[in-house]
Amino acid sequence: MVKSYHKKRFWAGILLAQFLLFFIFSKLKFAVSFFENLFEIQKKIHQLLFAWIPFSIGDVIYVLFGIFLVYLIIKLFRKKTRNNALLNILIVLNITYFIYQIFWGMLYFQTPIISKLPKAAITLEKRKALALDYLEKAKATRKLVQEDKDGVFMIKDLKSIEKEILQQQKKLPNFITNKQTDNINSFKPSLFENVMSFTGILGYYNPFTAEAQYNTELPSSYLPFTLAHESSHQLGFAREQEANFIGYLIGTNSTNTELKYSTEYFTLKSLLNSIIYEDEKFVKNILDRYSDEMKRDRLNEKKFISEHQGLLNDFFGFTNNLFLKSNQQEGSVTYSYFIDLLVRYKSINKK
Repeated sequence: MVKSYHKKRFWAGILLAQFLLFFIFSKLKFAVSFFENLFEIQKKIHQLLFAWIPFSIGDVIYVLFGIFLVYLIIKLFRKKTRNNALLNILIVLNITYFIYQIFWGMLYFQTPIISKLPKAAITLEKRKALALDYLEKAKATRKLVQEDKDGVFMIKDLKSIEKEILQQQKKLPNFITNKQTDNINSFKPSLFENVMSFTGILGYYNPFTAEAQYNTELPSSYLPFTLAHESSHQLGFAREQEANFIGYLIGTNSTNTELKYSTEYFTLKSLLNSIIYEDEKFVKNILDRYSDEMKRDRLNEKKFISEHQGLLNDFFGFTNNLFLKSNQQEGSVTYSYFIDLLVRYKSINKK
């Protein structure tokens, strides 16, 4: 009993020491740079190991890990096995936290993209001008994509979008990033797509396998940009809104009309979301000026959302907000950060 007590204290102390150690690392530029370089090595190894497998190995690992945790929790409620169960939980937490931090967590402390862009006033007028610009872009590109029998945008070839994303990664501006790119396709349909539809999660990156999971049930207007966003995580951009910005750079310069439309439409919606609390009348006017095709896509998105709203959506929105804050982001407020990056980038690139 005494030996078990000392073991539990030891592992609890190790966990606290890890918290402190990685906090210190997050403040040291050379340490963060070390983890950036380590990410490139482990990503290549993981992609070579897992990319060729047609289903998500990361999801399988999550399932097995979840079953193991439930097993330990059950043992925790039994008097005879309680001490060993608590000890094993502490060991698992230590190992998981350590692997997560060295593979992914420290990337949240990289030099922000915003520091690589010129300062610019993010005025309402600039955002309105961009919204009008992207309205016209989206209307024009929308006419070039295919529709289903209900006149809603339909993806013709998802694999060609994935290949295009990998090609566009190589064309990202050097002053934004010099991260290493490759042609390894590690996009995977999530095994949890039904659950994802009820959580508001469009996709996610698995740092333990370097796979980019996506929800195949998503409306086509969401899906291409979701892939571009998750591919940005694969490049090593941990912050959500920086992944959006890199996804924007990938999609907006693409010759693939499906990816381009999804990106332009996402950008337009993001701009309107940033404007609505300041000028609701302007936003309503823009929505009225959507093309008939875009209006059908918008109704399809609203239908998808309304069919999948519920407690899970609220819960995952709350937990995601906590996660962002724990990584020194501003929770849901960080959605304005993408607009900040966009406006600054457009100030030096007028295309």
